[in-house]
Amino acid sequence: MTRHASAASRRGRSNRWLPFALIALVLTPAVFGTLRLIGLAGGPQLMPADPRMTASPVPLIVHIVSALGYAVLGAFQFSARFRRRRPGWHRAAGRILVFLGLAVAVSALWMTLFYPRQPDTGVLAFLFRLAFGSSLAASLVLGFTAIRRRDIVCHRAWMTRAYALALGAGTQVFTKAIGPAVFGTSQFTLDLSLGAAWVINLAVAEYVIRRPRHRRINQPIDRATAKAGS
Repeated sequence: MTRHASAASRRGRSNRWLPFALIALVLTPAVFGTLRLIGLAGGPQLMPADPRMTASPVPLIVHIVSALGYAVLGAFQFSARFRRRRPGWHRAAGRILVFLGLAVAVSALWMTLFYPRQPDTGVLAFLFRLAFGSSLAASLVLGFTAIRRRDIVCHRAWMTRAYALALGAGTQVFTKAIGPAVFGTSQFTLDLSLGAAWVINLAVAEYVIRRPRHRRINQPIDRATAKAGS
């Protein structure tokens, strides 16, 4: 029993820090996005000017603001301790997150389709952005419909996938540095580096979703959350 209590204590400590680790992952793109917003608002130009964005800034502003809110608010949805203590908050925040997540996905797709192509990227990056942006929107819709029919396990799985996809920019900070360093600088390498970030995030999400211990630990909490939110 002591061994089980010790393991549970270690899991509780690691879970306590999980939201902050997730927020740290997107810290770099969050800083760059904030600097871009400052420039678009008429402040000092702390980022290189991008004619694609200055010509049509609204989708970019929606994307940055929604992504920041989604990343920070969504991180605390993965804290079992937080859900247990504030089940009503979990439900209310979840509704906001669906709205923010859809805004992230739709604005990303709009920029992909209607902004001129990002310099140094090719058709593969374009297709990646369409595929994973659409997957983010679909995951959010599927997660929302699952909780409406009280399917907690399915809801958690789709929302985990959605959050993993939304954090692609954070992982791209690493893949865009490692890919060219290992395989050389080329358009194809950059495109693959962008896509690799989403694939890595989804792989981690699937591991978390399918880990038996994770599902067994959280099921009682999820049932309490569903009951409080009903």
